[in-house]
Amino acid sequence: MTVAAEIFNKIKEYQTIIIHRHQNADPDALGSQGGLAEIIRDNFPDKKVVTVGKDTLGLKWLLQADEVLDELYQDALVIVTDTANTPRIDDERYLKGKYLIKIDHHPDDDPYGDLSLVNPEASSCSEIIFDLAQANQLKISQKAASLLYTGIVGDTGRFMYDCTTPHTLKVAAQLMQTGIDCTKINRKIDEISLAEAKLAAYAYQNLKLTEHRAAYLVVNRQIMTELGVNNTAKIVSLPGKISEVLCWALIVEQEDGSYRLRLRSKQPVINELAKEYDGGGHPLASGAKLPSAAGIEQFVTKLDQVAAKFMEEN
Repeated sequence: MTVAAEIFNKIKEYQTIIIHRHQNADPDALGSQGGLAEIIRDNFPDKKVVTVGKDTLGLKWLLQADEVLDELYQDALVIVTDTANTPRIDDERYLKGKYLIKIDHHPDDDPYGDLSLVNPEASSCSEIIFDLAQANQLKISQKAASLLYTGIVGDTGRFMYDCTTPHTLKVAAQLMQTGIDCTKINRKIDEISLAEAKLAAYAYQNLKLTEHRAAYLVVNRQIMTELGVNNTAKIVSLPGKISEVLCWALIVEQEDGSYRLRLRSKQPVINELAKEYDGGGHPLASGAKLPSAAGIEQFVTKLDQVAAKFMEEN
């Protein structure tokens, strides 16, 4: 029996299904979580299906989580989508269910759950959810298709990143055939507010480039407050537009004084560096953390070394 068939059987078995995803959810986290929830609701209307997690500012149009009481976890099936390791799972109650399933497309460095479906070759977790539905001949409504398409577009950078495969484009085409408004989705993901435009200008003006073409930008809370922005999601990809940049990091101060590291790369592998800083992810797109500003200089040095090693080998 395939893993897809096993997951289908578990979905049939349980009356209550609670779906989690990772913290600081992006379009793929929300798209895969919400898309899976809609597919189960459409095909098993008698089941109770809910999504949990903190809503992401700027993405409430895509999905808003349900309010879930602790009691609902009793005898529930819990599914976690798009989350490589347990510390990143949004809402620690994921362990309170009776059975746990992991569905993800990141390297499986932290296997968890009673059953897992992990495919690092997939462009996104939303692509995996589509394949799961197809393997079990489950219908996909326009609402589910819209969520999954958004997740795929988000994680592929509108099909620009190298995670995009022929299969990815076939999946996108099949989702489009449901009648979803792809143009509207693409524009919604791409649009920025005036405050975010000012943040982008700040990023280009203050981006620093190391000796070996690693770029970095430090964004502190004061700048965020002055510009009136709440997150840096819309500027993460900007340094990659600069021809001289090989890899880069956004170093973003959090409310508690720690720093969130958002790492991206055109070619040098950066997820091993992310693991050194309580993080991980894809070879070319990862996240990590710094406890304080004191560690920024050392981190930048290590990022430059990653770029230097790549240049030396290529």
